[in-house]
Amino acid sequence: MKTLWDNFSQDELIKLTMDMIEIGSYPGIYQQETKVAKYIQSVLENEGIECRLKEVKDERYNLIATIKGKGNNGNKNLLFTGHTDTVPPYDMEDALYPKIIDDKLYGRGAVDMKGPLACMIGAMIAIKRLGITISGDLVLAAVIDEEHGSLGTIDLVEEGINVHGAIVGEPTELQICTAHRGLEWFEFVIKGKPVHSGMMNEGINAISKAGELIHYINEKLVPLVDKRVHPVTGPSTINFGAIRGGTQPSTVAGECILSIDRRWIPGEKYEDVVMEFEKIIKEMNEKDPEFVCCLRVMKESIMEKGYIHESMEIEPEHKLVKISQQSLSLVLGKSLPLSYFPAWTDGGIINTYGKIPTIVWGPGSLKSAHSPKEHISIEDLVNGYRAYLTMAMNWFDSPENI
Repeated sequence: MKTLWDNFSQDELIKLTMDMIEIGSYPGIYQQETKVAKYIQSVLENEGIECRLKEVKDERYNLIATIKGKGNNGNKNLLFTGHTDTVPPYDMEDALYPKIIDDKLYGRGAVDMKGPLACMIGAMIAIKRLGITISGDLVLAAVIDEEHGSLGTIDLVEEGINVHGAIVGEPTELQICTAHRGLEWFEFVIKGKPVHSGMMNEGINAISKAGELIHYINEKLVPLVDKRVHPVTGPSTINFGAIRGGTQPSTVAGECILSIDRRWIPGEKYEDVVMEFEKIIKEMNEKDPEFVCCLRVMKESIMEKGYIHESMEIEPEHKLVKISQQSLSLVLGKSLPLSYFPAWTDGGIINTYGKIPTIVWGPGSLKSAHSPKEHISIEDLVNGYRAYLTMAMNWFDSPENI
């Protein structure tokens, strides 16, 4: 007997994923994500689904697709969203030549996140093929630039998208993630006085000063940060990620740059994060006038228009979470615990700046992302498609006060 899930087949799902993998969309490719966006457009328009391409920057396009609901529907518009860009192949062999080995589909973007995106597209097509009128709008946003500056999602939010719940399809092993931490990469630029090492007492060694800074942060700030614990995401963190300085062994280092990854929990303020680091610098300078340092955000971490990598959080009792849990249980025949996403996602922008209730939820494992063996299992693909489809149908059928 035909079921709801049979409206988009496993073979179609696999082909859709493989086709998108074959279209490279990493940095260095002209128009980077545009060919993927146009491919998705062709697939959806062939099904009679309304689509539009929106140029975001340099002929790079978001794809926005919509199945219209009845209108005047209360709080029933739902957003599926995922990014069309990937990281480069790096050392992945045949990155753009997808293959299935032992029920696993390999290729760059298989899990991050062309596979999850294919599941969302499949769910949308299945709903269209049902020929029913849903109670709200179902919107798919395939966005650019998540792996760099999130230009696509910033543009989506600034357009003023009218939805009442959003699902970001990052790979979570199908656990529903209700939160993630905020993120910034900072650089401490420590200035010294370079001289020949034979006269080192007349110089100021920036590397030595950086060592003192690390010790002071570990002593004064890390214990405070460690005490800030969110019930879902766990603690805030500070990671000393890289240090570089000096020119050669016989010269006292005139500059040293310490790079730090700072992740803050929902409820913390970015302004306070910055202030704490600036306070450390001030205290060290007051104790040692030869300590000269400035704080800056790393170029790779700067977002456009004053946006930052904010945290994300939704109440576990929100109807978006409850309906997703119920739907996942129907698909898997069991419940999975709620969780948090350990990396940053576009959900931070959608939730913080768009004021849209958001979860991060998708098939496949984050451990595989960006790796030379990136893959997603066929079983995960199928379950992801079924979970999204079931969730959307339950969302549009649910009472307002669930």
